[in-house]
Amino acid sequence: MKTVIYTIASFALTLAVWQLAVLAGNYDDALFPAPKDVAEAFSEIVANGTLYDGIVTSMCRFVIGYLISVVAGIALGLLIGNVSILFRLTNPVVQMVRPIAPVAWMPFIVLLIGIGDAPAIVIIFLAGFFPVLLTTARGVHSVDVTYLKVASNYGISRLKTVFGIILPEVFPQIANALHIALGSAWIFLVSGEMVGTQSGLGYMIIDARNNLRPDILLATMIVIGGIGFLLDFLIGKFEKKVLTHYGVH
Repeated sequence: MKTVIYTIASFALTLAVWQLAVLAGNYDDALFPAPKDVAEAFSEIVANGTLYDGIVTSMCRFVIGYLISVVAGIALGLLIGNVSILFRLTNPVVQMVRPIAPVAWMPFIVLLIGIGDAPAIVIIFLAGFFPVLLTTARGVHSVDVTYLKVASNYGISRLKTVFGIILPEVFPQIANALHIALGSAWIFLVSGEMVGTQSGLGYMIIDARNNLRPDILLATMIVIGGIGFLLDFLIGKFEKKVLTHYGVH
C-alpha cells in the first residue's frame, strides 16, 4: 500500500513541477507544451487509433526480439559455459562487441534486410542477447565442480546434468539478466523504430517531430515510459518468484 501511495505522490509531484516550469518559463506551446496540452494530444491519438496501432506494432516486435534473445542467450550461454575452450575463444570477441550500441549496427542491418519489422527485431535481439549470454556462460563456468563430480559418479548424462543441476543452480543469475535485458531491449526498440521503420512508438516520435507536434511527441514518450515501467514491474515479480523458488529469497 505504501508503494502505491509513494508512486502516486511521485507522479503528482512530477506533474506539478512540469506545470510550474511551463508557467515560470512562459514557453511557447510549440516548444514546451503544458500537461493539459499533452493530455489533449493523448486523447487525440487514442481517438484516431494511432496510439493503439503503435503499441500493438511495437509490442509484437518487442516480444519476438526479446524471446529470441532470451532463448538464444541461454542456449549458447549453457554451451559456452560447459565447453571451456569455447568460453576462452568467444569471450574476448563478445566482450569487444558487447559495448557497441545496437543502433550502431542499423546501417548494416538496413542494407542487408531492408526496412520494416526485421531491423527493429534485430536491434531488440542484440540489446537483450548479450546480457543473457554472458550471465549464463559465467554462471555455468563458475558452478561448483563438486556438483559435477557427484553427477559423474552417479553416471548422470551430460544433458541431464546441464538441465537437472547446472541450469537450476545458475537460473537465479539468469533471472536477473532477463530483467536487465528487458530494460535494454525496450530502450533500443524505440531507437530502432526511430531509424529503420515507418510504424510503432519510435516512429510516432519522429513523425510528431516532423509535423511540429511536441504535444503528441511528449504524449508518446510518456506512453513509452509507462509501458517500460509496467514491463519492469512484471519482470521484477517474475524474478522474485524465481529467486523464492530456488530459496534465494
